[in-house]
Amino acid sequence: MECALAVPRLPPHDQGTPVLSVVDMHTGGEPLRIVLAGCPEVAGATLLAKRRYMRQHLDHVRRRLMFEPRGHRDMYGAVLVPSELPDAHLGVLFLHNEGYSSMCGHAVLALGRFALDFGLVPAPPAGTREARVNIHCPCGLVAAFVECEGGRSRGPVRFHSVPAFVLAIDLMVDVPGHGKMVVDIAYGGAFYAFVSAEKLGLDVCSAKTRDLVDAASTVTKAVKAQFKINHPDSEDLAFLYGTIITDGKDAYSEEPTTNICVFADEQVDRSPTGSGVTARIALQYRRGFLELNQTRAFKSSATGSVFTGRAVKEAKCGDFQAVIVEVSGQAHYTGAASFTVEDDDPLRDGFLLK
Repeated sequence: MECALAVPRLPPHDQGTPVLSVVDMHTGGEPLRIVLAGCPEVAGATLLAKRRYMRQHLDHVRRRLMFEPRGHRDMYGAVLVPSELPDAHLGVLFLHNEGYSSMCGHAVLALGRFALDFGLVPAPPAGTREARVNIHCPCGLVAAFVECEGGRSRGPVRFHSVPAFVLAIDLMVDVPGHGKMVVDIAYGGAFYAFVSAEKLGLDVCSAKTRDLVDAASTVTKAVKAQFKINHPDSEDLAFLYGTIITDGKDAYSEEPTTNICVFADEQVDRSPTGSGVTARIALQYRRGFLELNQTRAFKSSATGSVFTGRAVKEAKCGDFQAVIVEVSGQAHYTGAASFTVEDDDPLRDGFLLK
């Protein structure tokens, strides 16, 4: 039965609470909820200061959009803010079930399309086949390159990362239930621990997601307890975001290598993880498995979606030898929504089930 209302209207709601308007997208199955309107101004002279301000003063916005009943424990979001960098077209704060990330590759791929389609960047000249979108992420400036036709996005998007580097290689960690094992820690805008599924007694391609989540979470907790993360530029970036379990196939091959990323509060990335691909490319380059401009494909064990990545040039991050990594993937729009709050709703700010 179709509703007789010809024009959509908002349901009864608290007139004193701003309506949160969003556009939803996904990249390789990983959701992105982009806030169009309704978020109060995020104060701060720098993007990292804005990130701190939002965490301290506006966290109810994150909870309302990420948590049930409007979201779910694996929802991901983006709040667009002004950037202090003159070359940036936009700044972005990333939202997840635990807080605020420093980088998100799948979101950058989606935001490249969004920025072009919603007029956040100047319309490209007629005949242009690719538009550049400079996105200021908490980790730094990231350049997205959006295939376009007639001024609108089409096809895949690629981005060039901040300098990606290896923080620790062959780090011995005592993991409860698994004993001592070697892990690597690399940075692709966020820090990840990398471990092959075989060391955990699992097959990343066939194991139950719950088993992979439990194992990855145990590794993350062990690394956090036994190893201090440092970043040469800012303490705001010095945290372990999660663990990526791989199939162990790091040596170059034309066949995709499979992984799954478990980050924040046991949140599962449905995509191959853009910042994780960035960090894994840096790790493979450091080990001598990859040369510059040699492309590898990375497959998500959750959905089978694929990103590609390659190290495009060498760089430095503090004293660390680093690489700039290009990651490519496809984002799609899934809808738009307006979220309201009733003043007598005891669950107005959301909840999560574990």
